[in-house]
Amino acid sequence: MPTLALLSLLQFLIALDVTVVNVALPTIGARFDASADSLTWVVTGYTLVGGGLLLLGGRVTDLLGRRRMFLLGAGLFAVASLVAGAAPDLPTLIGARFAQGAGEALASPAAMSLIALAFPEPAERARALGIWGAISVGGLVAGVLLSGVITELLHWRWIFGINVPITVAVLLLAPRLIPADAPRGRSAPLDLPGAALLTAGPLCLVFGIVESAPWAIAAGIALVVAFVAVEAGTRHPLVPLGFLTHRVRAVANGVTVLLSAALSTAFFLLTLYLQQVLGFGPLAAGLAFLPFCGALFLAISQVSRLIGTVGVNRTALLGLGLTAAGLGWLARLPDRGTYVVDVLPGMVGVAAGMGIGLIALQHAALHGVTEDDAGTASGVQRSVDQLGGSLGLAVLVGVATDAGGVEGFRTAFLYALTGVVAAAVVLFVAGPRDRKPAASEDPGNAVPGSAAGGPDDAAGAREAEA
Repeated sequence: MPTLALLSLLQFLIALDVTVVNVALPTIGARFDASADSLTWVVTGYTLVGGGLLLLGGRVTDLLGRRRMFLLGAGLFAVASLVAGAAPDLPTLIGARFAQGAGEALASPAAMSLIALAFPEPAERARALGIWGAISVGGLVAGVLLSGVITELLHWRWIFGINVPITVAVLLLAPRLIPADAPRGRSAPLDLPGAALLTAGPLCLVFGIVESAPWAIAAGIALVVAFVAVEAGTRHPLVPLGFLTHRVRAVANGVTVLLSAALSTAFFLLTLYLQQVLGFGPLAAGLAFLPFCGALFLAISQVSRLIGTVGVNRTALLGLGLTAAGLGWLARLPDRGTYVVDVLPGMVGVAAGMGIGLIALQHAALHGVTEDDAGTASGVQRSVDQLGGSLGLAVLVGVATDAGGVEGFRTAFLYALTGVVAAAVVLFVAGPRDRKPAASEDPGNAVPGSAAGGPDDAAGAREAEA
């Protein structure tokens, strides 16, 4: 249990840093005189690099060792957090967020792999991964609340600085609690070109969208196409083409992209609306998300029961429907609204949809997997969750900026609503047929968000059976 607590502590920080910047964004923007478009990089820089390198991180863990990669990833995360907290300008802060994402891509797969090996019995492993995932969700929620508290009572720089002493403690304790890796056998070579293309393609797309640069958008599309070509031609791809052509998994992952895009946008724009339109301070804005957090946890607690009762597809459709209802309410935000009437109902709907929809889709993304490919399927789903959220945020915040003012918020929420409705139609037509999960399946172990996306990851499933 001490080992699980240690690994979960770092994962808590990794998840926390996905959301901890949200409430602080207006303050950061004022400090660096940055536009809303530029501030999206503070959010997306972390998730783009983390999502793009996640599968490579799992393979590097296989090749070079679990404890070594956990320590390296934690160390990189700590140094990047220190730089982010001391950043003299916005480009330095964004660069540090990129480095934080790279640290996550190394540490998170290694941690899940270590948990799988530390708890070899299936029931114990499921319990341990459930605890790890619940703590990760706690990090996502705590990030929203702590962001306001730290920004108003201390300084926004401490939202990053708080990571440093805790991560240093993890680095000091890890060698004592985590045994050294056994000698490694021969391992398949790394797909470095695939990893580079999977990271560079979305980065170019986001840059092109944020900066209104058609050449960058074209380059991003070309890099994504090149990624598919490389994966088709290599003997040891990060993502076998079977995962791109399997109908049920492809639908689940595609719907996840649209849902994650809507959720990331809702987080970002609600923070701006509360502070810039309703006049909330950082602390009040953070506390305003308490109902969101409560609805999210309540939804998460019911997902396993819903899937067992009505099936995966209907549960995912319920999540999409709740999200659509919340976005529809937010798409009517008035120029001079109130929190209780105009924000709270939409916020709660989006939270419930997030808790139910993402977990059900993660379950669907593991449709028909075996012991040989469960890790890859889960790793792919986590990556599309993070990359979809980043791309959607860039597009929809750009829409909001172009429209301007509260009208921009309404337009962005309307576009997000359109995407979620389209996703629901696709899922209804082409999603998996509902069935009751087998007794060995535990849908409650999956958790939403970039930090933990299923019962295993690209490294974890392979290592679990080693």
